Amino acid sequence: MDGMAATLALPDSVDAVIALLATQNYVCDRRLATALFLSLKLERPLFLEGEPGVGKTELAKVLSRSLATALLRVQCYEGLDVAQTAYEWNVARQMIEIRLAEAVHDTDRGKLVKSLYARDMLIERPLLAALTQSRSPVLLIDELDRADEPFDAFLLEVLAENQITVPELGTIRAAAPPITVITSNRTREIHDALRRRCLYHWVDFPSLERELEIVRLKAPGAAERLSQQVVAFVQRMRTLDLFKAPGVAETIDWTRALVALDAMQLDPQTVHDTLGVLLKHQDDLAKMQGGDTVRLLDELRARALID
Repeated sequence: MDGMAATLALPDSVDAVIALLATQNYVCDRRLATALFLSLKLERPLFLEGEPGVGKTELAKVLSRSLATALLRVQCYEGLDVAQTAYEWNVARQMIEIRLAEAVHDTDRGKLVKSLYARDMLIERPLLAALTQSRSPVLLIDELDRADEPFDAFLLEVLAENQITVPELGTIRAAAPPITVITSNRTREIHDALRRRCLYHWVDFPSLERELEIVRLKAPGAAERLSQQVVAFVQRMRTLDLFKAPGVAETIDWTRALVALDAMQLDPQTVHDTLGVLLKHQDDLAKMQGGDTVRLLDELRARALID
């Protein structure tokens, strides 16, 4: 904690974490706030798993804004390697050094090699940059499950020791340990060795009450009755056998879309016309348009949520 305490004013309790995130309109339940507080207190990475759109990535963004510190992001994908995430050598500058040495007939090979692999020849990517910041940044390793398994092994040194070893240069250690948040949508299993170095939290879909609170904050232009209908509809939709259930992000987007259309409440035609904001797969759209939409609206009507 000492490394970060010198530069960042970190929350000193779980309640303080909830209050800090609330300044950025992030609604955080107590279990997630506890996991985040312990991650900060113990200087351990926080590994968040859950369905897409439940606020995992947003937590890291909000944390960086609320702490007024840099956000460094590694967006994972298949084929990701060290050069794209940690560092690479500045080949253009190295070639210039070689040409200059040739021009002046400098035959001191050892001197040339030393200049080619000097520290200022290194181009920092997010992982290395996170270790060289004078003020602890938030390091977001987003959707780790999309990267290849060998990348998990590469991360172990960074997560366990807050350092990266550059073979030609040596070990570069963190000036101030980064606040690391790792997210996964669980499309593959993450290696146990990496999991053990993190604190873990499963981010579930919020309760109806909490999701309504989120919608009120993120879509303040919506009428209260419309917000209640939207949240109730989406919550019920998630219980259906869909390929990809809508996340909280989609709930917010749909509410905003309905406001843009001047909708005051849900009706079959409006829902039919805007389902593409909620659902991103044709099979799910076909299922909802095949009768499920009317059935869900009838359920809301039975609960007196719509006229």
